[in-house]
Amino acid sequence: MRFNELMSILQASVSPVILISGVGLLILSMTNRFGRVLDRSRQLGDALRSAADTERDRLQGQLQILFRRGRLLRLAITFATVSVLLAALLVIASFLIAFLHVEFVLVSASLFITCMVSLILSLLAFLLDINLSLSALKLELERPNDRD
Repeated sequence: MRFNELMSILQASVSPVILISGVGLLILSMTNRFGRVLDRSRQLGDALRSAADTERDRLQGQLQILFRRGRLLRLAITFATVSVLLAALLVIASFLIAFLHVEFVLVSASLFITCMVSLILSLLAFLLDINLSLSALKLELERPNDRD
C-alpha cells in the first residue's frame, strides 16, 4: 500500500469517526436523562410507600410514565450504541477493503445505511421520551395545591 492510498483511506474514515464522536455525546445526554429517570423513580417509590390513598393514583401514574420513559431511553441508548459500533466497523471495513484490494461496495454501503437507520431509530425513541416527560409534567401540574 502506498502513502497516497493510505491518505485516501484515512480521509474516507474521517466521516465515520466524526459520527462516532457526535453520537457519543448524544449517548452521554441520554444516559444522563436515564439516570434522572431512575433517581426520580426511586423518590416516587419512597413517596408511594408513605402516601395517603388520595395521592397513590397520581404517584402510580407518575411511576408508570417514568417506567415507560426508562424503557424508551434504554432503547434509544441501545440504537445509538449500535450506530457507533457500525460506524467503527465501517472504518475497519474501509481499511480491510483497501488493504486486500477488493471491491466490497455493498458491505460499506450496508454498514453505513444500517448505521444511519439505527441513529434515526435512536433519535425517534429519544423524542418519544421527551414527549412522555411532558405528560409527567402535566400530571404534576394538575395536582391540587397542597397549601389550600
